[in-house]
Parts: sequence; structure tokens; C-alpha cells
Amino acid sequence: MTKRINVLGVGISVLNLQTALDAIAGAVKSRRKGYLCVTGVHGVMEAQADANFKNILNGAFLCTPDGMPMVWAGKLNGHPAMSRVYGPDLMLDVCAWSEKSGCRHFFYGGADGVAELLAEKLKAKFPKLVVAGTFTPPFRALNADEEKELAEQIRISQPDILWVGLSTPKQEKFMAEYLPKLAVTLMVGVGAAFDFHSGRVKQAPRWMQRSGLEWFYRLCSEPRRLAKRYFHNNPRFILKFSGQLLGLKKYPLP
Repeated sequence: MTKRINVLGVGISVLNLQTALDAIAGAVKSRRKGYLCVTGVHGVMEAQADANFKNILNGAFLCTPDGMPMVWAGKLNGHPAMSRVYGPDLMLDVCAWSEKSGCRHFFYGGADGVAELLAEKLKAKFPKLVVAGTFTPPFRALNADEEKELAEQIRISQPDILWVGLSTPKQEKFMAEYLPKLAVTLMVGVGAAFDFHSGRVKQAPRWMQRSGLEWFYRLCSEPRRLAKRYFHNNPRFILKFSGQLLGLKKYPLP
């Protein structure tokens, strides 16, 4: 397990892209089951009102610093080498590594056809990538027949990593529930990476990602869906984390 910093009671792993990739490679090689959460302000703030969700984040094999505020928190806590482990970038790095390792991948999530399109795009970029299968879930919890179908598809295709492209906290709750039920080593929740790498949604420019302004780009791109999230969560995060830094309130980390 990697060292973690405490951000409002959520343990964010002290990582960069290379150390995250090394941890994933080691887990796949040793068949160490677990799930990975890529976590930014949205996830941390969702956890403030949902104790079960906070426990899910803290029970992850890795809880990566997906947003720049998590990286800045790490540097304030004395970890200068900590950098952003962004879900879409992590997916590409793992796929590149998989061309040599033979790691098998399964894509779960997205709207109709997105998982298949994602697999197609990634195969074009990484010709030796092994795609074991895809599954497009309904916009609700799986029923018994769908759950059985998914488990059977996973059993037959034998993937090492199952990528989950749902929204937070839905994808994290799915991974925590289904990891014991599915014959897969790792589950990685990467949210919008499905839309980005399938070409359905355009990513923010790199300078906006590095400066912590990706949220603003995404807000301008999808104002109806994201306005409530950002205008509600971002100011509250700043206030709460400032209070934690100043010692005005403590947030226990199990």
C-alpha cells in the first residue's frame, strides 16, 4: 500500500503516473485483487455527506490524485514528487505497458456503443492491446439476469483489468460491490475517459489541465450537467480544506 495524505478524511495516495503504473503492474503480476479510484474535488466532497462512499475511497487499492487540488495538497504535506494521476492518462499508460505484458482488458460503461468504440480506438493506437470484451450497462442497477450475464462474460474472457466508465460515486460503488463477484484482478474507475478516448467529448488543453482549470473547460462544454457540481463543490472544498490546514477542524483518516 502506498502512503496517503489526508484530504478531508479521504486518503489520497502519494503517487505520480510512473509509480501508479508500477503498482498496477505489480498487482496484475501477483494477482492482487483490488479497485482503483481516481479522485479529485468532486469525489472528496461527495464523501463528506456519504460515510459509505468515504469508506469505499479509503478501502481502494489506490486512490489517485486525479485533480490538481489533490496534488497541491500533497505538496503542502511534504511530497514534492507527487503529481496528477489523471484517469485518461493512466489508461493510455497502462495500455502502452500492456502491449509488452499481455495484460487483458475489459471495458464496462458508457452510453450505447461507447465501450465498443473505445476498444476500437485504443486498438488502433495500441495494435497489440488485448481487449477481452465490453459491456454496456443500463442507467440503473443491474438486475439478476444482467449480473449473471456480466459475470459469465468475465469468466469466459478472463480479463486482468476491468475499466469502469461511470460517474462518481456510481463507479466507485459498483467496483466495491462487484470486485468480489467478478473473476478479474483489478477494477479501475476512470469516468469521462471513456468519452474522451472514444472521441465523443473533447479534452481540455494541457495548459488548463496543469493549471487546475480543467473544471472550467468542462463546465463551459457541459454547463447543464456540471454547473451544480462545480458551483456547489468547489467553494465548499476551499473552505473546508482551508479549515483543515489551519487546524480549525480535524478529519479522521482510518
